[in-house]
Amino acid sequence: MLSHWGHWLRPRAKKLLQHAQQIEFGLHEQHLISGNLTLCSSQTAAKHLLPSLISKIDNDFPEMRINLMVENTENVIEALLNYDCDLGIIESKNSDSRLQTEHWLDDDLVVIASPNHPFAHYKQVTLAQLEQAKWVLREPGAGTRRIFDGAVHGLIDNIKVWKEYESVRVIKSMVANGSYLGCVPYLDIVQELENNQLKILPTPQLNMQREISFIWRTDSGESPLRECLLSEARRLTRGRSFKPHKSATLV
Repeated sequence: MLSHWGHWLRPRAKKLLQHAQQIEFGLHEQHLISGNLTLCSSQTAAKHLLPSLISKIDNDFPEMRINLMVENTENVIEALLNYDCDLGIIESKNSDSRLQTEHWLDDDLVVIASPNHPFAHYKQVTLAQLEQAKWVLREPGAGTRRIFDGAVHGLIDNIKVWKEYESVRVIKSMVANGSYLGCVPYLDIVQELENNQLKILPTPQLNMQREISFIWRTDSGESPLRECLLSEARRLTRGRSFKPHKSATLV
């Protein structure tokens, strides 16, 4: 356990280390990117986007090392503020003035059910029907949960949350094999839709679009490693869509 002095000293020591690294970077030729960057990401980006991004950086910048941590959005923010990582990826809006934000991409959350669920073949699922259902959801603090709670706020008075899990995989399995509804990112169920293991329920009254964004500490200064990763990330997703096709929902 860190003492009070240790908690005071740790962020200042890490900031000094960052400045030393920036000086070291400046001594290299401009085309050479080298060093370690700790990236803390929420689950969707870590699973579906970062493997190809990190692989490309490994190939193009062999002297750059990315250390990856995977947490929910709340813990990503906490890790940044505690100087435990250099860059974060979150799945909801950031309102903390101590952090800088750069939008990366938009995706959608969807309400899912088993193909055998009574709602699975409805042309539209009403708010009253959603209120009657049993739900399995992400834990409080997850970006997915924040977006879902915001979408139903003021529309549904009493959501029956039966289970909460940190794992999207567990949520998908519970929904596919039971009578629950769930809410997950579209990117997480593409395979299950193709295999007819899950169905997207048409819920036009819920707005569950969300932003996936990079965040970093305002006091972190310039970082060639961060700018390199951001540039490659923009290039990776340019012109791509991460939203469900109309055919993915029943009409």
